[in-house]
Amino acid sequence: MKKARRTTALALVSGAVSVGLLMAGCTPGSDGGSDQGPVSQEDIDKAMTTPTKLTFWTWVPDIENEVALFEEKYPDIDVTVENVGQGLPHYQKLRSAIEAGEGAPDVAQIEYQYIPSFVLPESLLDLTPYGADDLADDYVEWAWNQVSPADEVWAIPQDVGPMGNLYREDILAEAGITEPPATYDDYAVAAKAVKETTGSYISNLGATQAGQMIGFFWQAGIKPFGYDGQETVKIDVNSDEAKQIATYWTDLIQADLISTDVDFNDTWYQGLANGKYAGWLTAAWAPVFLQGTAESTSGLWRAAPLPQWTEGEEVSGNWGGSSDAVLASSKNPIAAYELAKFINNDEESAMMLATEQFLYPPQVSVLEDPAFVDQQSEFYGGQEVNKLFAEISTTVDTDFEWVPFMDYVYSTYEETMGTVIADKGDIAAALDTWQDQLVKYAEEQGFTVE
Repeated sequence: MKKARRTTALALVSGAVSVGLLMAGCTPGSDGGSDQGPVSQEDIDKAMTTPTKLTFWTWVPDIENEVALFEEKYPDIDVTVENVGQGLPHYQKLRSAIEAGEGAPDVAQIEYQYIPSFVLPESLLDLTPYGADDLADDYVEWAWNQVSPADEVWAIPQDVGPMGNLYREDILAEAGITEPPATYDDYAVAAKAVKETTGSYISNLGATQAGQMIGFFWQAGIKPFGYDGQETVKIDVNSDEAKQIATYWTDLIQADLISTDVDFNDTWYQGLANGKYAGWLTAAWAPVFLQGTAESTSGLWRAAPLPQWTEGEEVSGNWGGSSDAVLASSKNPIAAYELAKFINNDEESAMMLATEQFLYPPQVSVLEDPAFVDQQSEFYGGQEVNKLFAEISTTVDTDFEWVPFMDYVYSTYEETMGTVIADKGDIAAALDTWQDQLVKYAEEQGFTVE
């Protein structure tokens, strides 16, 4: 990555006062590992047998269990696990520590969409010299492309969220629907039948849920964002194709066939449990989440692929997921990389993440392991839900990018798009407003917008 071509954008982004961005400047004396030559096995052996302390920032519950496996294999490495918050608090503290030049961890959990915002100021270590590119075939291709969109490798994939359809079989059956809708045309017909017959909404479109809408764009082959790794970004959230998706949801919402409740709060949880929602177009992390949220409905739910825009297609998008990255400021980069690799690539550790923390895996070995995919879920009527989402994961478009200010993208979605969706307004028209906001912001930060 060439520093000279990024100077203007980086300087303006670093100095900008914006909602949630808090972009850090370059780490003093660090070039993100771009000049690092290949690390030898001798160097690795020495690093892993030298008494070393590492700090790992992550919000994954009980990940100390996987860390314990790492420390058992490398008894000279002592890892301190810290949860400094999830979402914005995590990134605020991480960027503040990087900018201050002290207090940053060696390894940090970072969601895929935020990786570019740490790559721009050279806050992440390029893991290629440490052998990370050898791991590419161990992961589903689209997940690997999220951490390695070009020659560098910026993190190790940890979990993903390929999207599918969770639905109440009993409510759909009451409406005369015996199979999950195969197309979005079918879905609209089913939504009308469900509402008229049962009073339930076939699903809810979270008013402020940017991840869900972007996942729908991803499924439809829409590329709303792009980044060349330097100073040029692509912003195209209001393309004709995106407006077609928006109009589809607008029509269903204005006909009162889809609800627009803000999600992930008590009212929404109650709606999942009491039948207000007959389904949820969601991600692979949701089946286990739903079991805890709507326990009383066990046995009534089923899982299926998303409806398709074109009959006969099998394509999906992604909603969520994260990775483990090594900070460029780490004084122990070899040990830090080995920790990130082990947590997510060691066979036992990866399986634990999938079966104990219930993170949906990007690792091919886990997605092909009968111990994972052949599990039958009582909550879903004995269905092999893991196997279904493993199949869905192979249908996610491999080419999807982000811009290095997704914090701003998400916050403006909530303020602009969220308000229109909640008010049952014209979502396609709101995309124009959102586009203008994002382009203006990017240009103010010194980026060239395609």
